[in-house]
Amino acid sequence: MTGAPALPSPADPFTADDAAGRPPLVAHWFLPTYGDSRGLVGGGHGMAATAAGGSRPASLGYLTQVARAAETVGFEAALTPAGLWCEDAWLTTAMLAGASERLKFLVAFRPGLLSPTLAAQMAATFQRHSGGRLLLNVVTGGEPAEQRAYGDFLSKDDRYRRGGEFLQVVRGLWRGETVDLAGEHVQVEGARLETVPDPVPPVYFGGSSPLAGEVAAEHCDVYLTWGEPPAQVAEKIEWVRGLAAARGRTVRFGIRLHVITRDTSDAAWAQAETLLAGIPQGMIDRVQANLARSESEGQRRMRALHSGGTARAADLEVSPNLWAGVGLVRGGAGTALVGSHTEVADRIAEYHALGIDEFVLSGHPHLEEAYWVGEGVLPQLQRRGLWAPPAGSPAASSAPAAIPFTGR
Repeated sequence: MTGAPALPSPADPFTADDAAGRPPLVAHWFLPTYGDSRGLVGGGHGMAATAAGGSRPASLGYLTQVARAAETVGFEAALTPAGLWCEDAWLTTAMLAGASERLKFLVAFRPGLLSPTLAAQMAATFQRHSGGRLLLNVVTGGEPAEQRAYGDFLSKDDRYRRGGEFLQVVRGLWRGETVDLAGEHVQVEGARLETVPDPVPPVYFGGSSPLAGEVAAEHCDVYLTWGEPPAQVAEKIEWVRGLAAARGRTVRFGIRLHVITRDTSDAAWAQAETLLAGIPQGMIDRVQANLARSESEGQRRMRALHSGGTARAADLEVSPNLWAGVGLVRGGAGTALVGSHTEVADRIAEYHALGIDEFVLSGHPHLEEAYWVGEGVLPQLQRRGLWAPPAGSPAASSAPAAIPFTGR
């Protein structure tokens, strides 16, 4: 991309040396359970139930295609969102588990909308029937209107406090304990599971407000952040790591990013330009007005990365290869890595050097972009020693095809 800062090469120190002694990074994909399209699809945190949808309905057949593609190219798991604007995550992933072989499912759910005992039991059942393919993403909810639609009238801070009590119960049950808790928001008596999950699902948790950090430090295995510029991500890592250390705990870190990657940088930015050109300004104005009412600190930080509209995709490059254009029409994660396969791999390596262990990626359409990332970016990361295909995946056993009669 013309005018962009010089990009590090694959041989730069942060692509290899800083990874010494650390496990390879983990790459996940995303299931568009609200519909998919060749253009940017609305929806996401803070959006109305009718805001999502695309030219490809979120049918079980299409989602199976996306899941199988993610499985084939070597993604570890697929995140499924939660909210009124998408299909239910538990039911959808339970069905997809039977249509896939190895792919894990990072199921987003909201504490408080079901009892912690039932959630712990559901997780244990999912683990048994899927062969241990469940990961849990706890979403406390940052939009009061949507929470009230579910019958939840707690304030934002109280939702975080309830989330902490909820996870206290769930963790105890997964350890095989009998749990009694008379908390401020959660009360259980004599709670116990007949069978604990094996393995215990790791808990993913995100949030940028002070109470979010406290809950994450106390209860989560992986702290998730949306895709902010590296310096801001580094600050979050230091913040949560310090809170966890004060409790004698360590946590891993993950990041949620969209991706637009092509064989050349020019081709990737041309695709970003095409996506931007397909968004009417009226739609941007309506979405931004809605997101301005969000209580989410993370959403405020996403909106601060763009001005609500621009004539050129390049004007929304807020950090090398980090594009804020997705956030014009989508709540939640609003940034994308844009560039050639090498450039996108460079940026992932940079975040990994900061301390990011897991990357939850997506792109429009999710089926085709899974192959662009899986066949273009992941092999680059593998050659640098930063990523390895999951055991049992086709990517782990693939080898260049031999051509008959050539002597090779």
